[in-house]
Amino acid sequence: METQELHRGRLIDHLQLVVRDLPASRRFYEAVFQVLGVPIGGTGEDYFWADELFISSADSRAALGKLTGRHHLAFQARDHAMVDAFYKAGLEAGGTDNGAPGERSYHPGYYAAFLLDPDGNNIEAVHHGQANRSAASVKITF
Repeated sequence: METQELHRGRLIDHLQLVVRDLPASRRFYEAVFQVLGVPIGGTGEDYFWADELFISSADSRAALGKLTGRHHLAFQARDHAMVDAFYKAGLEAGGTDNGAPGERSYHPGYYAAFLLDPDGNNIEAVHHGQANRSAASVKITF
């Protein structure tokens, strides 16, 4: 098998999803982020955020009254059990099945699950198989 390198923390600074029902989205994302080990970084009346993902209501200042379109976001999981837990927690928190946990044909070892969030975004948790990380995360201070 050809060696592949994946780099994180180089391309995306942040993403924003503008949702119809912020409380429903918050329940969903808090549940899946809890099992993925990603804390909610902050909240306000019309938004919440975690790491690079910012989620707001359409009436927030940042959204200017417009919903975002349908997106596919894939979150990293450290193992198959975390992918399975993501799927279970997401279903229990209002997500809809869009692909049960299992091996995918994208490359050997690709194990993922897919859920639709309350706004129809395709949300994935993926484990790429056994791999070595150079660091647990990229830390930026300013």
